[in-house]
Amino acid sequence: MEQRSSRQVYANDWMTVREDAVRRDDGSDGIYGVVDKPDYALVIPLDGDRLHLVEQFRYPLGLRRWEFPQGTAPGRNAVAPAELAARELREETGLAARELVELGLLDVAPGLASQRGRAFLATGLEQGVAAREHEEQDMRTAWFTRAEFEVMVSGGEITDAQSIAAYTLLLLWERGT
Repeated sequence: MEQRSSRQVYANDWMTVREDAVRRDDGSDGIYGVVDKPDYALVIPLDGDRLHLVEQFRYPLGLRRWEFPQGTAPGRNAVAPAELAARELREETGLAARELVELGLLDVAPGLASQRGRAFLATGLEQGVAAREHEEQDMRTAWFTRAEFEVMVSGGEITDAQSIAAYTLLLLWERGT
């Protein structure tokens, strides 16, 4: 597929939206609407059998949701994935990790967004003070056992696709696959 032209139709501090005219492999023309967001880092804070989650209001859904700490750098800036992971962990939970292990790469919504994310396992955790962004002031945090987390996923209480996919990466990493 070949991009023939591109035009930005919207931009703010967190994303841009563009419309691309494309030529498909069969020669036909088409368009794609693409949301461009900077890459993100997601962190699984693990202490023994406990996982640390954050809960916040997700405006597009109109709901509060539990998920692993995750985010992008402000102003659509590019930041090294491990540095971003440590920053998001500290910012949202106040935790600092002695060890961060990259578990894998996640694509958020490859049919409409360019955003990709790196999932990390954080261990050797030390509690500090959270430094949340203004939009995160209503965020709550809590520890859950892995069994509780899995019940929350299967019961529809945790629906964040990135958190569920990252947990799968953790399980595979633990099995050595």
